[in-house]
Amino acid sequence: MMTTERQHPPAVAGVGGALPSRTGVSPRVSLKGIVKTFGSHQALRGVDLDIYPGECLGLVGDNAAGKSTLTKVISGTYIPDGGTITLEGEEVRFSGPADARNRNIEMVFQDLSLCDHIDVVGNLFLGREISKGPFLDTRTMLEEARKMLDALEIRIPRLTGKVAQLSGGQRQAIAIARAASFNPKVLIMDEPTSALAVAEVEAVLALINRVKAKGVSVILITHRLQDLFRVCDRIAVMYEGTKVAEREIGKTNLEDLVKLIVGEGAKQ
Repeated sequence: MMTTERQHPPAVAGVGGALPSRTGVSPRVSLKGIVKTFGSHQALRGVDLDIYPGECLGLVGDNAAGKSTLTKVISGTYIPDGGTITLEGEEVRFSGPADARNRNIEMVFQDLSLCDHIDVVGNLFLGREISKGPFLDTRTMLEEARKMLDALEIRIPRLTGKVAQLSGGQRQAIAIARAASFNPKVLIMDEPTSALAVAEVEAVLALINRVKAKGVSVILITHRLQDLFRVCDRIAVMYEGTKVAEREIGKTNLEDLVKLIVGEGAKQ
């Protein structure tokens, strides 16, 4: 039976706080010279990027900047045409998303990949069902689902209700909980707050901070730049397939980011 491993959170930045010290800490994921080409289009042009334990890295850029392609390389959906991926000091080459998931890399897609006509418990254990003999162990899955949601302080009144009956924020929380509850080392989130009301945005941002505090490396793609300053420790800016800048959250602002996103500003 798969359960959530209880971990002591490392010292991490609070909302808008200082960066956690990385002195002597090796990157959890290190990308070097990542190249990805589709036909004549080079979507990624030699991208270098490090992601550390217990931090949230914001990944921003305009449409077609390469953000989604880069995260799909990290999550095993795309195999890079050049460059290396190192996970906790070991060079890896994923054969597909299942291979990356076996290495504890999870991704929450923008469409959430939830099954509307299955209940909350079924969605949480989708593809990881617990069996007792030839039958599903529904009682154990219900108990474990409650533990998963309680650990992340997610409140869903009825776990046996259909996901289609939930609000947008609750659905997003279920998708994050499913990815975060099976001991991920890296959690990638693609536009988790794009279609939510203000109160639901606040709840999702708080959830991201709780996941980060468990030591998970979080990569956040969002066009809501203001959200970056609530949860991120660093921000990497993509432009036309390259990483043009990387900023500590306390050393940048919205104006700086916007200039970088459109191809202006001081690159470093």
